[in-house]
Amino acid sequence: MFVSDDIWTRVTIRGEFMFINNRVVIAHLLPMLVAGLWTAAANACASCGCTLSDDAAGGFAPTPGFRFSLQFDNIDQTALRSGTHSTTAAQVVDQPANPAIGGGEIEHETLNRYITLGVGYGINKDWRLDLKVPYIDRDHTTYGQQNAPYTPSESAPDQLSYGHVAGLGDIKLITTYQGLLPTRNLGLQLGIKLPTDAHGTAVNFSSGPAAGTPIDASLQAGTGSTDLIVGTYYYQAISQNLDVFASAQFEAAIRERLHTSGNDYRPGNSQTMSLGIRYLEDAKFIPEVQVNLLHKSADQGALADTSNTAGTIAYVSPGIMLHITHRLQGYGFIQLPVYSQVSGYQLFPRWTASVGLSVSY
Repeated sequence: MFVSDDIWTRVTIRGEFMFINNRVVIAHLLPMLVAGLWTAAANACASCGCTLSDDAAGGFAPTPGFRFSLQFDNIDQTALRSGTHSTTAAQVVDQPANPAIGGGEIEHETLNRYITLGVGYGINKDWRLDLKVPYIDRDHTTYGQQNAPYTPSESAPDQLSYGHVAGLGDIKLITTYQGLLPTRNLGLQLGIKLPTDAHGTAVNFSSGPAAGTPIDASLQAGTGSTDLIVGTYYYQAISQNLDVFASAQFEAAIRERLHTSGNDYRPGNSQTMSLGIRYLEDAKFIPEVQVNLLHKSADQGALADTSNTAGTIAYVSPGIMLHITHRLQGYGFIQLPVYSQVSGYQLFPRWTASVGLSVSY
């Protein structure tokens, strides 16, 4: 999730954006979330967070001043997958990810909606601070843990449990330094993610056979962990009307609130990388295509679903950026999954959507 006549803007996980006016290259950057990251991102599974580089999608001018942004992400997970292929409820139960359990959980759908407020402040042309505050609205349905052998009655409507999670997600604060090169097209980011109060077993299922029991820790609004975030980005013009960028970020929990025996939870580490190209002939309407890669290790602890939370995902993300007014920028992207290698059984989105606005002063 991520101004002026000749400048563009925006955030998600790293930072960069660039506008070419004749022979002039003006760089923009604003670290995300997201958003999580991703965006405002959830850590419910390898595919639950937003992997779009909204740094690239919106960018920001490397000049002093404030920038405010608002991003909305919609991630509807309805496709049940295992490894690199789709799977069925019968396989979840009869070929469980953890054979010791004697069955498996048949998840039905997880609908994630993230709204991320960003506040950025450019101290000077080299340093910038960005605060990302996500609000998470999530609906989750599951048929629950079922025992082998599978029968159709295990995924009948009367077995469906529903839970709703709504509230502030984990806040991110990221510092960006882009004074490494005179052109300021190479930058480093260092940040921290802070835990919210809503984590662990904070929210229960509200209906169905699981009513009154906690929703998975990975599906709560927060992870309950303090995370370290390290990132870098680089962009370069390759012609008068084309530029390319690359960005990467690593995030890992360094302290957990849930750390007692039998009540512990640590989200898996995540590594993200984005590559992209944009066409800059029209300064007000800029098409862009990104390739977004995510690798996430398994969650750990007694409250974690260790068998079903790791994976590697790749998306192709076409979108546009709009220079609406002198100060106001907008963007919209669709993410299309092109590869997945997920552990165990996980719900997967068929597509995701992100839209945003940013304004600078």
